[in-house]
Amino acid sequence: MNSDASPTARALLTLELVQGSPGITADRLADKLGVSERAARRYVGILREAGIPIESVRGPYGGYRLGRGLRLPPLMFSAIEALGLVMAVLDGHHDPRDPTDPVGSALGKLVRALPEPVAAQAEAVRRATAPAPDRAAARPDPETTTTLVQACSNRRRVRLGYRSEAGSEWTGEVDPWAVVVRHGRWYLLCWSHTADARRAYRIDRVREVEVLGDTFNPPADLDPIATLEEHLAVGWEYEVEVVIDAPADTLKRRLPCALGRLEPLDAETTRLVGSTGNPWWYAEQLAAIPASFRIVGGPELQHTARAVGQRLLAASESPAVSAVGVGRPRNRLDEEVRHRDG
Repeated sequence: MNSDASPTARALLTLELVQGSPGITADRLADKLGVSERAARRYVGILREAGIPIESVRGPYGGYRLGRGLRLPPLMFSAIEALGLVMAVLDGHHDPRDPTDPVGSALGKLVRALPEPVAAQAEAVRRATAPAPDRAAARPDPETTTTLVQACSNRRRVRLGYRSEAGSEWTGEVDPWAVVVRHGRWYLLCWSHTADARRAYRIDRVREVEVLGDTFNPPADLDPIATLEEHLAVGWEYEVEVVIDAPADTLKRRLPCALGRLEPLDAETTRLVGSTGNPWWYAEQLAAIPASFRIVGGPELQHTARAVGQRLLAASESPAVSAVGVGRPRNRLDEEVRHRDG
């Protein structure tokens, strides 16, 4: 440990060592702290004076351990750990300064519990940094999310009340396999008993959750992230099939999994099979493919692709022609996001 560490910092580290290694002896404690045994006993005394019950047992198997009555140990973070927590909150695009927000409130409690020098650095970053909002993010209700995470852990079936993107509402029973966070969106990966199939539901669209008594066993080889990626192009309203003049291995590195499944037709040609609830989004993703392709299945996507192509052609013909106004209502632009709206 740093020889310049304050007595308070050493006392907190002493508590951490006793908590983590019940029965730790005075000589081992001194070695970990980098001080003499006499000094180590002094730090134990400081903790006892602060009301923390630390018991000592004599003999070859004796040592220090926490006694009964310690309800809540102090939070022990280094400056780097504390700043890392603040940065993680900012990276999630929350407002860490809003005391009415659950994240801001929790972070405030952490900062207030830290030693003064560490808290001052964390508070400075917390107040001075303004996170840019992520318009693609959709944060679910914390209570709903917690209930679903616990149901996944306990392997308990749940009844969901759900509202789709189109506004339709339904209630059904599912076996919750895992909660997956993907690009700022929270999904429940599950087995739907109504659809008798795997499904991924946006947790921010879950209106209510009821934990049921039935239990289940998830697939033994379940890879939640890979399964979610595969599912994002399955079960949507509009089926699509596209033939692309490029090898499948090359396309796997270039195309998002949400577009569908890649099937090699030959060494230089690949079929893309999937479905979508947003043909505009899908057509614009296809437009970015650096190879020629043909939409051979999905009349909705074919129609939308023609409209997208007309927009691009109109934009190249004359500066006076707005690409926005061709084949698409202006107010639909605000509904687009960078990631698929699952």
